[in-house]
Amino acid sequence: MPAPRVRKLNESVRAALADVLVSEVQDPRLELATITSVEVSPDLRYADVFVTAHGGEQRYAELLAGLESAKGRIRAALSERVAMKYLPELRFHIDESVDVGQRIERAIRRERRRHPEWTADDGAGDDG
Repeated sequence: MPAPRVRKLNESVRAALADVLVSEVQDPRLELATITSVEVSPDLRYADVFVTAHGGEQRYAELLAGLESAKGRIRAALSERVAMKYLPELRFHIDESVDVGQRIERAIRRERRRHPEWTADDGAGDDG
């Protein structure tokens, strides 16, 4: 787990980038995109930006293309919002954890329908 100072920086960059997407970038490929997290490298030279949006693989490809296309504008706007020694290079990644969580939730609901005798408090499925 990163140190509190690094966590604060990551969150500051995430919030600033989210604001930039909403207020300054007018690319339809970026509509309804969510920046889920940012991880700034220890040397502050890179920021791995994790994003998600509703849709499948094609939507993700469009999202990444839009972010790459607007990267210069996004970095410039970031520099106005967050004071950093270095302006990090932005590297965009799809955050698949949201999709994974939704698949797990659907599987659990499906199994609960198949096994109506299970209840949330009977311990079914617990390992102990």
